[in-house]
Amino acid sequence: MTSPGPLPPIVAPGAVPDGAVLADVRWYLDGRGGREAYEAGHLPGAVFIDLDAWLAGDPAGGGGRHPLPAPETFAEGMASLGVADDDRVVAYDDAGGVIAARLVWMLRATGHDAALLDGGLTAYDGPLEHGHPGRPPATFRPRPWPAERLADVDDATDRGNVVLDARPADRYRGAPDPHDPRAGHIPGARSLPCRGHLDEDGRLLPVESLRSRFAAVGVTGEEPVVSSCGSGVTACHNLLVMEHAGLGHGRLFPGSWSQYSREPDRPAVTGDAPG
Repeated sequence: MTSPGPLPPIVAPGAVPDGAVLADVRWYLDGRGGREAYEAGHLPGAVFIDLDAWLAGDPAGGGGRHPLPAPETFAEGMASLGVADDDRVVAYDDAGGVIAARLVWMLRATGHDAALLDGGLTAYDGPLEHGHPGRPPATFRPRPWPAERLADVDDATDRGNVVLDARPADRYRGAPDPHDPRAGHIPGARSLPCRGHLDEDGRLLPVESLRSRFAAVGVTGEEPVVSSCGSGVTACHNLLVMEHAGLGHGRLFPGSWSQYSREPDRPAVTGDAPG
């Protein structure tokens, strides 16, 4: 454990600060239940944060499958789970952090102290806790999503931005995708699968290796970056890893491909090239 201080975007298991709130943010694209996984075993004292309930808004609004929730909804969820305005939050999942990154990005973007646990659940070798430990309700005030940290569909098609696609390479290339109406990628977007930042144990690669991965798709820290994915969740992992590697913040396109692909007049590109 470490003493208090500003949290970096990603912390090692041995660097979790004393008193931090552990947040379990497991969620699965294949329909498995994150809460069920949490109840079967989680880090001691961790609270479960339901991505669909508190980290995403109503998809019927046209903003993709996981639009950002209203600030009031996010605040209600955090408060009800016992996360306070001044708490330090360390989030994890069992997928190398690519899902839990959504909560961390949302907290950091609104000025809260939060970090992603490198390696997540798989990096922990102690006994797991079962059931619902719970925390008393807390005060967590709504804060607006900062415009300077967000991008929209026009930004994602602006060739003046480096647009990253965090999805697996096969989905970028145009493999059949049951989750969205069309396959392919946004014209000009560059494939940078977020899971490629991880080693075989689900831990982050060394910083120099991460910087090389970003450099290969044109990110050096000087250019404006827009991060996208399927629905704005794993795109947050690319943004946190960028910051961890000293390459700036970038902006999140919350709707990502799930929003773009629902607009039939917009072209889709298939294959390995950005297009």
